[in-house]
Amino acid sequence: MLVMTMTNDFWRGKRVLITGHTGFKGSWLALWLRQLGAEVSGLSLLPKSEPSLYNLLGGAAEGDDIVDIRDRAAVTHQVLRSKPQIVFHLAAQALVRASYRDPAETYDTNVSGTVNLLDALRVCEDVRSIVVVTTDKVYHNPETGLAFMETDPLGGQDPYSASKAAAEIVTASYRSSFFAARNIGIATARAGNVIGGGDWAEERLIPDAVRAWQAGQSLYVRRPRAVRPWQHVLEPLNGYMSLAEHLWYAPVGVESYNFGPNHAEAASVGTVLKMAERHFGGGLVRLGDGTEGPHEAGYLVLDSGRARADLGYVPRWRLNETVRRTMEWYRAEREGRPALELCLADIRDFTNEAAGAQPLKAAG
Repeated sequence: MLVMTMTNDFWRGKRVLITGHTGFKGSWLALWLRQLGAEVSGLSLLPKSEPSLYNLLGGAAEGDDIVDIRDRAAVTHQVLRSKPQIVFHLAAQALVRASYRDPAETYDTNVSGTVNLLDALRVCEDVRSIVVVTTDKVYHNPETGLAFMETDPLGGQDPYSASKAAAEIVTASYRSSFFAARNIGIATARAGNVIGGGDWAEERLIPDAVRAWQAGQSLYVRRPRAVRPWQHVLEPLNGYMSLAEHLWYAPVGVESYNFGPNHAEAASVGTVLKMAERHFGGGLVRLGDGTEGPHEAGYLVLDSGRARADLGYVPRWRLNETVRRTMEWYRAEREGRPALELCLADIRDFTNEAAGAQPLKAAG
């Protein structure tokens, strides 16, 4: 039996490839894995935001490569060059509203990009564990008020959600057609809405709030009553890492996992903004009526029971703590504290709390 913890030496010396390593989640993941002793390489476009967490943490490291996931030849070259044992696929066009503006780019990046990566990995001799990150929005959502389980039907009304549901189907096809016969573990990870320090992307709640409030402006919110499964960025990353380790030892089994907060921690956009305003020290908000713009889900909550049972996945920080840490990160960074120092402090606190918990056992 394998006990999933964050205190073992599993990652030391492992060759890990992260696609999307220049993004918000990818930058946090690369930093954390390097702290654990992994040999991390990256495959991604340059950061789109300025500032960017990737650059604040030091930018390119040995093994990183600036590659468009849609460039099949370049993706194959980087995979064969880095010879990964474990892969985290995060590269994506990840914004719902952007997917309405350019659906073709969204499908090309999220579907064809996934095909390009998995096709390169099927001829990679060293790979043993692959985690394909999709989204909580892959489910067909009739907004019944129930939390989604991994067995619920996939769907997706907007191009982003549909593209990620398609990536789930692509992953399942490569699993059954190629990876299962080689005893390579591959699973998809569906995470809730992440927040945390270092995200400066456009059209995301906390970055938009920070930009507006630092400039002394009010933040306009289109759908203040929309409910989402908010969580600190370290929560799903902990889940992805536990899943990758699980697949290393038990490659055959469950094929998808939800990673989200406890149901009671799901909250509306308006509730999260009230917390953010309080911890930031003030900020103006203008609330819309929920009808502006293209369709977006009004209620979305995940059931993470499968991850809890198989991986020992236990959310560490409640919503108020998550928002507090996030807003204090931005305040401290603006006051001159290095982003690296702030990220390492959050990782240290999270890891200490994870080490103190009693994880469940997973077959291995």
